[in-house]
Amino acid sequence: MSSSSINIGLVRRDPIYAAAEHAVDADGLKSALRNLTGGVSIITAGEGEARTGATVTSATALSVEPPRMLVSLNRTSSTWPVVERYGHFCVNIVGPLHEGLANQFAGRGGLKGPDRYRGASWTTLVSGAPVLEDAASAIDCEVEEVLERHSHAIVIGRVVGIRVLGGGSLVYGNGRYSAFGG
Repeated sequence: MSSSSINIGLVRRDPIYAAAEHAVDADGLKSALRNLTGGVSIITAGEGEARTGATVTSATALSVEPPRMLVSLNRTSSTWPVVERYGHFCVNIVGPLHEGLANQFAGRGGLKGPDRYRGASWTTLVSGAPVLEDAASAIDCEVEEVLERHSHAIVIGRVVGIRVLGGGSLVYGNGRYSAFGG
């Protein structure tokens, strides 16, 4: 171990970073994260008039064996309590033609709850969570575990259904959407 790091269990920290860690503000971190381009997914949950959802770039595979997904949801969002109540969610991986829908689920235009589902066709697979019929891929999950940390719930889902149509993906970075692949 070099003299410029501190050993904390299995984690090594630069002492300058460790001292400055608490000086980082949320706006600074948000600004830095704008440079992290991510795949766009619409997380859906609920049934009927209790349906809601959110556009995220935080969905990722936790593991493929066993099949598990992970998504981070703000605990003050309208989506988190519905995921918690119903115990399910679907990761709808969207393509370039879904930019308008991604904006709806991001709350642009002021739509909330089931109104966000307008203009698209929906079905269900196994869990009962809404599945976008023309999503590039849909990964249907039942909630297995939740870790509440700071402002977010880190939701681990057991994959119970998959639907793959393929095509390109929609990505988001530097404040704008772009098409990828296809």
